[in-house]
Amino acid sequence: MSKVKSLSVGEGDMFYIKHGSDNFSIIDCFLCDENKVGIVNELNSESNNKGIKRFISTHPDEDHIQQLDYLDDNMPIWNFYVVNNNVKKDDETSGFKRYCTLRDGDKAYHISKGCRRKWMNMDDEERGSSGINILWPNLDNKFFKEALKSANEGGSPNNISPIITYSIRDGAEFQWMGDLETEFMENIKDDVDFSKVNILFAPHHGRDSGKIPQSMLADLNPDIIIIGEAPVENLNYYKGYNTITQNSAGDITFVNDGKEIHIY
Repeated sequence: MSKVKSLSVGEGDMFYIKHGSDNFSIIDCFLCDENKVGIVNELNSESNNKGIKRFISTHPDEDHIQQLDYLDDNMPIWNFYVVNNNVKKDDETSGFKRYCTLRDGDKAYHISKGCRRKWMNMDDEERGSSGINILWPNLDNKFFKEALKSANEGGSPNNISPIITYSIRDGAEFQWMGDLETEFMENIKDDVDFSKVNILFAPHHGRDSGKIPQSMLADLNPDIIIIGEAPVENLNYYKGYNTITQNSAGDITFVNDGKEIHIY
């Protein structure tokens, strides 16, 4: 059995995957004083019997790394998956400082399109893979190079976000796209190998500024789109698709029992 949970943390992102194999993954961090103890206790409890634990950072904006230091202090991060970058900020929060320490240290693993790693997407005799694959970024793509240069020079890091899939063996496929923006996605759509997904987390918290282009949606053909917790006036509701809006749903949990995905 595996579990994917999208935590309701306000105008930020935080997810975890309790894999059916000996893996546990966290994607992004948005903790506050009111929720951090409960969330980190849950993460420690859910990952208690897992041998491999990884943290995947989509990009270093505060709504994706807030109080990362608290998480690391109370659930030490040994595998930090990140797109290689040199982003700096004038206003360095405690979360960003810890992000830089992890990004620039020996715990970092740089992710890019098609990368292979034991036990991210490679099995061996010791344990199975997590089922995670990275569809983007292509480090040679000119639009990515421009986005990375801009982010390193103080611009928005939204468009250095990776595209991540999690596939359950003989089961559902989930996809995350960080905070990619619509125009950028239009520019790179022919350089990403999309296929059908069952659960798609809308980029940029479901904002209209991160609306997935229709040509991409046609390839992805999602069964359900999860719309994040951005302000209502900024949301795109993906008319014509089945959606769950986290503003009203709260925490969303997907449990695979080997036959079906149950959504709570």
